[in-house]
Amino acid sequence: MTGERYVVLALSRARSEWLGAVAHWTTAGSIPVELVKCLSGEDLQARLSSGRPCSAAIVDAGVPALDRDLVDLAGTRGCVVVVVENRRFSRDWLGLGAVATLPERFTPQQLLDALGGRAAMIGRPDHLPGSATGPDRLTAGGRVAVVCGPGGTGASTLAIALSQGLAHRQSSSVTSTTRGGANRVLLADLALHADQAMLHDARDVVPGVQELVEAYRAASPPADDLRSLVFAVEERGYDLLLGLRRARGWVALRPRSVEAAFDGIRGAWSLLVCDTDAELEGEAETGSVDVEERHALARTAVAQADVVFAVGVPGVKGAHSLVRVLGDLVDFGVPPQRVVPVVNRAPRGHRARAEVAQVCAVVPARPGPGAPASRGPEPDGLCPPVFLPERRVDDALRDGVALPPSLSSPLVAAFDGVLHRLGPRHAGAERGPEPARVVPGSLGHWEDEVDPGPRGESGPAPDAAWG
Repeated sequence: MTGERYVVLALSRARSEWLGAVAHWTTAGSIPVELVKCLSGEDLQARLSSGRPCSAAIVDAGVPALDRDLVDLAGTRGCVVVVVENRRFSRDWLGLGAVATLPERFTPQQLLDALGGRAAMIGRPDHLPGSATGPDRLTAGGRVAVVCGPGGTGASTLAIALSQGLAHRQSSSVTSTTRGGANRVLLADLALHADQAMLHDARDVVPGVQELVEAYRAASPPADDLRSLVFAVEERGYDLLLGLRRARGWVALRPRSVEAAFDGIRGAWSLLVCDTDAELEGEAETGSVDVEERHALARTAVAQADVVFAVGVPGVKGAHSLVRVLGDLVDFGVPPQRVVPVVNRAPRGHRARAEVAQVCAVVPARPGPGAPASRGPEPDGLCPPVFLPERRVDDALRDGVALPPSLSSPLVAAFDGVLHRLGPRHAGAERGPEPARVVPGSLGHWEDEVDPGPRGESGPAPDAAWG
């Protein structure tokens, strides 16, 4: 043994035989392993986040903390995950992200074979593993449309209209991919205060988005299993994924599981329409991880959306709320060319519509700090607003029949126009430039660090201590 060894974190169930065996091997020096026992899943996560380099984490398959988020956290810290199998918990651990599996009773050589070539040995400073950045998630799948807006604007109803219009246009080039004889459009209710169950008169509120995310917590279910979690709306031609039963249910949704679940439904349907909230604040804006996790559903959908419909209503309050939503979308990183303002219950007069369009045109499209703001329906600005007339839809919603085409047709035309002009969006490719490295000396200096000028001349005045 040359001083290099594997630093291994271990988490097991109570009285597991394999943990005692590994501890005996490391104490006797028969394997080059430094074993660090963890008492709980929280202890393991804390050690992964402590900054100390670790080679691998060996986790018992029966531990409840073993899920997609734990594997992702270990991967971001440059630590591979090895799962000790359990006959009562048979899952595809390699598909979840683990690099290897071990039987319940394994030998020292089997352990070294699992670590060799996959885990980095800790020893010399020039070989310390740093924070590994995993590859970008594959987002190949159907097209995504997001419908959001302040409360009371009819955003949920317009999400139904858009889903219905896309479903009725099966032969379009946008929906050229086939999915057998099943519906190819999915309406997903991703709002905290979910209303689609009420609007569709769903007698059963289970399964829904909570069951979908839980299914991806420690596995990757096939597409056939995903279709068992949705309801078919035959009268309108699309499938429906119900939302949260209570707004407080977001605490059970882990961020990595939400992302994996979203990628799963995106790959199983040709077109995905998401009814989301307009709140997109995260840790960077608020300093709170809880706020970011609370908005995980909306942030995940908007980050991958090909087209985002921001719904508002006419009037002073409606215009103010719509401009706020448009600004939040641009600040979040949505390309302005993919944002479509929608004015629901729009006035019939041309002058009134022109005033609303002028209000939407003042929303700046900020591609970066210091860059000039582009305004209005220009090649690098927001899309032209879509004006929808007021229609009585309560009877159609109550009876479960199709909505008027006057609501769905303009939305479908705007959706097709953005895709025809810009093509599909690649998640993360348009979220702005990478963080710039800080140049030493560019952040200013303290007053007492300023060199005196020639002939005893002093440096900057006290008021200019920071430059």
